[in-house]
Amino acid sequence: MLNAIIRFSLRFRGVIYALAVVAAGYGVYSLTRAKLDVFPEFAPPMSIVQTEAPGLTSEQVETLVTQRLENGLGGLVGLQSMRSRSMQGLSAITLVFNEHTNVMQVRQLVSERVNELAATLPSGVHPPRLLPLTTTTSVVRTIGLTSNTRSLQALYDIAQWTLRPQLMSVPGVADAIVFGGQTRQMQIQVDPTKLIRYGLSIQDVVAAAKASTGVKGAGFIEGDNQRIAVNADGQIAEPQTLANVVLHWSHGAAVRIGDVATVAWGAAPAVGAASIMAHPGVMVVLESQYGTNTLEVTKGIETSLASIKPILAKQGVEVNAEVFRPASFIDAALSHLRTALLVGAALVISVLFLFLLNVRTAVISAVAIPLSLLVAIIVLTAFGVSLNTMTLGGLAIALGEVVDDAIIDVENIYRRLRQNQTLPTPQPAYRVVLRASLEVRSAVVFATFIVMLIFLPVLTLSGVAGKLFAPLGIAYILAVLASLGVALTVTPALALALLVGGPLPQHEPRLIARLKARYAALLLTVEQHVKSVMIAVGLMCVVALGSLPLLSGNFIPELREGHYIVHMGLAPGTSLAESMRVGARVSQVLMKVPGVRLVAQRAGRAHGVVDPTGVQLSEFEVDLEPMSATGQSWALYRIQQALARFPGLTTSVNTFLVERIDETISGATAPVAVNVFGDNLDVIDRKAQEIAQLLGSIRGAASVRVESPPDIPELEVRLKPESLSRWGFRPLDVLDTIQAANEGTTVSQIYRGSRTYDVVVVLAPSARATPDDIGALKLRNPDGLAVSLRDLASIRQVSGRYQITHDNGRRMQTVSVNLGNRAVSDFVKEAQARVSREIKLPSGTYAVFTGENEARTQSQHDLVVYGAISLLGIAMLLFLAMKSRRGVVLVMINLPFALVGGVLSVALTGGTLSLGGMVGFVTLFGISLRNSIMLISHYEHLVHVDGHTWGPETAVQGASERLIPILMTALVTALALVPLALTSGAAGNEIEGPMAIVILGGLVTSTALNLLVLPTLALRYGRFERDLLAKPSENSPGI
Repeated sequence: MLNAIIRFSLRFRGVIYALAVVAAGYGVYSLTRAKLDVFPEFAPPMSIVQTEAPGLTSEQVETLVTQRLENGLGGLVGLQSMRSRSMQGLSAITLVFNEHTNVMQVRQLVSERVNELAATLPSGVHPPRLLPLTTTTSVVRTIGLTSNTRSLQALYDIAQWTLRPQLMSVPGVADAIVFGGQTRQMQIQVDPTKLIRYGLSIQDVVAAAKASTGVKGAGFIEGDNQRIAVNADGQIAEPQTLANVVLHWSHGAAVRIGDVATVAWGAAPAVGAASIMAHPGVMVVLESQYGTNTLEVTKGIETSLASIKPILAKQGVEVNAEVFRPASFIDAALSHLRTALLVGAALVISVLFLFLLNVRTAVISAVAIPLSLLVAIIVLTAFGVSLNTMTLGGLAIALGEVVDDAIIDVENIYRRLRQNQTLPTPQPAYRVVLRASLEVRSAVVFATFIVMLIFLPVLTLSGVAGKLFAPLGIAYILAVLASLGVALTVTPALALALLVGGPLPQHEPRLIARLKARYAALLLTVEQHVKSVMIAVGLMCVVALGSLPLLSGNFIPELREGHYIVHMGLAPGTSLAESMRVGARVSQVLMKVPGVRLVAQRAGRAHGVVDPTGVQLSEFEVDLEPMSATGQSWALYRIQQALARFPGLTTSVNTFLVERIDETISGATAPVAVNVFGDNLDVIDRKAQEIAQLLGSIRGAASVRVESPPDIPELEVRLKPESLSRWGFRPLDVLDTIQAANEGTTVSQIYRGSRTYDVVVVLAPSARATPDDIGALKLRNPDGLAVSLRDLASIRQVSGRYQITHDNGRRMQTVSVNLGNRAVSDFVKEAQARVSREIKLPSGTYAVFTGENEARTQSQHDLVVYGAISLLGIAMLLFLAMKSRRGVVLVMINLPFALVGGVLSVALTGGTLSLGGMVGFVTLFGISLRNSIMLISHYEHLVHVDGHTWGPETAVQGASERLIPILMTALVTALALVPLALTSGAAGNEIEGPMAIVILGGLVTSTALNLLVLPTLALRYGRFERDLLAKPSENSPGI
């Protein structure tokens, strides 16, 4: 088959050239239309169900809402895990499904089940809603609005009714969530003393208000030849009109709503607030739809903002569109990777010319680089795979193999043409090129499939690691396959066109001749001291293997996003106003940090927000000026130092993408999380606090916090059945009155164009300012007597919880830890030992460590297990081809040689092995096996095709003839990776950089030992006459 492909390519060179040009052109076209992002979608299919339960405490939400929904949603097909949070007035359930579940089918299943469960929820609880389907990272832009002339109510109206609809119309935007400001509503603020004076109750006001405004469809009047629509509109537009609505009519006298209440425009109870540069304002968080192109959505948003900014400026509103722009990191990351690819390619071409000293041969080899990569990009984009740091990283680390395919062909063709020129009767150039291509191609094909097989463990990774690294493996394999196709077709065709027709140098370049001469002498020296060399190599391999368990480990390195998320927690029960006051001080300090461009704070939550939190918790967006990786590290250090000036605050600093990865892994926005499970909330709270104190004392813990701290102040009102019966009250009537008096009851809505405002009945602020005011609330019984609430219920202040979390239906308290300058694996190892030793957990309560270390350990286990299976499969394939156990061992022995350099490179660069570094070892093993196969196959060719007798001369000759291709392969692979290794801390190179470092270190030792030790071992233990491959035919030599 290979014979037929290469013959066709040589015979129909014009067709091959045309196809190559078309492929290159379409590749460039695909590149311009490809979806661009930082990471691939790394989260499994999930759905989030949120339910608003106004006025309910966390315990009530847990019992009445969350548990009912959990029980109903638990049997969904493909459901892997279910996490929930029950907080004051809100239930949020996150459903995580198996990786291979169709995300659209999942939403359909969840939607159907939620609709069924809505009818089982108590009265007053809003119907559950399924949040919009977004990307893994979800946030595509955060925008801030401030004004020196407009109120917070006006800002919220502008954000909600003007800006939000405009941005929601941008293709790819899934949702626009408005944080902060004040939600405008028309309030009927009831005075309880006036109610008593008129003998009325708050429920009378509610009933009258419900009938005070509205719009009804009144049908039409049908005439003989005309139909007239009836427009019945009874809307109230102004507070004064509503105040004049009759509340009660007695003896010809009207009691109006305004007689017992003040009707005015007011603000709904705030669940969150926002500030930009310490100035109160509104933030709009935009989320992108699932599967969209982040850069395209960002461009659409910017175009939309450009059209509306002048309008808002005329209204006195300042728009800050750069509070958070994830696309900036994408631009920087892809730019750095593109630069690394281009610089690597330029270095590769320089090395090709340096070794070959022939422009034409260098051009042929260089053509393989862009053509192979463009073909891989065509396939990737055809299957909808985005071009991100992982896919581009896969193309970058495949650069060495891509060029190696061309190098092997061109160097062999060039050498054979030069030799043919010296023959008395030269053979036709066509036949020489064909035979030279076939001479190495079958071995290269076999080596390529071996490399692909060894990369399969990367494709089998599960969880977040699999989602992140599978695209890298796919891109790598596609590039190698594309390179093989180019080497079988384009390279021979170009060689026949460019290398034939003119005289070729009869002798090798002087540099190459000297290298080969010194190399041959070095081989003889190694042979003379083979025992010492083998002992030294063996010791190095043993040390490398023994050092592997000692290396520290991180799952994901620190990302240089140019943007940090600062979390701030105050004491449970802190008011929203206090959170914003402290936040303003923190913002002012952070703004003074050199390099910080912008600081924005949001406290609490927005209605319907994906990530609900209590008002005592704040999140700061800290955006940096453009700076290097080192500059960002210094900025992070100064931010942490600035936060340390606020004792008593719980703070943590992280980057957005790392938080999303951590949250996907464990549900907590920190690299280390300890989940304490149990039935008794008091017990798990107490044990979580003990664990938090212990973890805080361990070296490396930068910040430790309990995710759902207890001791939120609550006013407990428990009705007394006997008192209710004595005074003639029904329990639900009293509860409705309490809710209306404090939470407020929405009785109607007012429509102004596209805007909608609630009409709410609530007690006047002065009548509900203190807990005593609640007890003094007067209720009217059927006899018209006014009875205080304290006579009908026991009222006392207690400690509650602002949030109760579940994991698969089990109550859970989470302790999260952000780390300083210490590897995750080292910290977790010590923490697990100390928690097990020092924390005594009662029966039914247990603690589970989760987070990055567990994900890394699972990935490491997967790589080792599937890597061993892969190596076993490779050994079987080699044995089937070679029919020799010795031959298999000779090829496989290069793996520990490569391990030595990889481990040494990790040790020299900090001793921390990330998941990217582990994948680098996989790549390194593939390259090392390829080099071994090519050397052993060349020995086979010399013996069976060229008729040499196996011995020292043949061993030296074969190694010398493979010297230049091996050196060129090692150098071009190394130089292709040098830009990544040198800029491993730059945006976009954080994961591929450690991979490149491992590969570079391994290349040094594996190449050295492949050239110096493997020939000696082959000479001593190889048996090429009988027990390697069967003698190949002339047209298909090699393996």
